[in-house]
Amino acid sequence: MNKRAEMSPEQSFFAVFCIEALADELGVPGDEIYKSLAEDSDILDAYILPYYDALHTQGKEYIVRELKELMQKRGVLK
Repeated sequence: MNKRAEMSPEQSFFAVFCIEALADELGVPGDEIYKSLAEDSDILDAYILPYYDALHTQGKEYIVRELKELMQKRGVLK
């Protein structure tokens, strides 16, 4: 089982923001996006959380575009 590092409240809020922004953009439920980011890939633990300090300063469009590209590279988005 993958042990997730403890998140600050700000990181937790940002992770939810990313999930919901992607869900809206892709027209799929948030739980499917969570599964893609946290269970089917390591995007949540290896990208969103470690790079929170830089990512959270960017706009929604940039974040969604970056995450979609990463999801495609990792094979969890076609």
